[in-house]
Parts: sequence; structure tokens; C-alpha cells
Amino acid sequence: MANVNLNKEIYQKDQFQKVINTNFTQLVNTTSQVTSSVSSLENTNLRINQFFTDYQDLFFDIPKFGETNSHEYLIKTSGEYVGTLSFPDDTIQALIDEINDLREQNLELRQQIISGSI
Repeated sequence: MANVNLNKEIYQKDQFQKVINTNFTQLVNTTSQVTSSVSSLENTNLRINQFFTDYQDLFFDIPKFGETNSHEYLIKTSGEYVGTLSFPDDTIQALIDEINDLREQNLELRQQIISGSI
């Protein structure tokens, strides 16, 4: 068997901070990463703000309908992304059925009024 010598250095509390680096500066360069992230976020925000400014300026010039470059396209693609602008087929069918039932009830009531039974 090999002998291994272990040496333990003990520091006083006030010496510890002077001798041991307790920051993670050796692992990453945090200053440049934070600066880069902030700069990237600012550029993104500026681009988004410019997009909405341009959108407002061009709103009435954009065609209502079309496969691309139209309000219809924006609604479709944004709706797919957000997931709230489309209804499942069963929801639409249930609403259509309810409308048809209400129309039938309305027709029956009108016929009762005309016949004088109401």
C-alpha cells in the first residue's frame, strides 16, 4: 500500500477572506456575460418596439386576406402560436347545435303568437 500525506491548512476567520477566493470568477466571466445578456435584451426590446411602431404605421396598407403578408396570416400564425384563437371542432359544433335549438324555439313561439295561443 502507498502512503498518502494529507496536509490541512487552517486560517483564522479574518485571514480566510484574504487568502481564499469565494467568488466564482474562475468558472465564468460573469461581467461580460451579464453585459452581453443585457445588451441582447435591449436590442430585442428595441426591435419589438420598432415592429409594433411599423405595424401601426402600415396597418391599413396590409391586405385583409392572403396566404402571407396579410392580417389573416398574422391572425392564423399568432393564433397557432398562442393556442387560444382556435376552437376545437366539438366546441363549434356544440355552439351550432345550440343556435339551431334556439331558432326552433323562436319559430315555435312565433307560430304560437300568430295562432293566438299565447
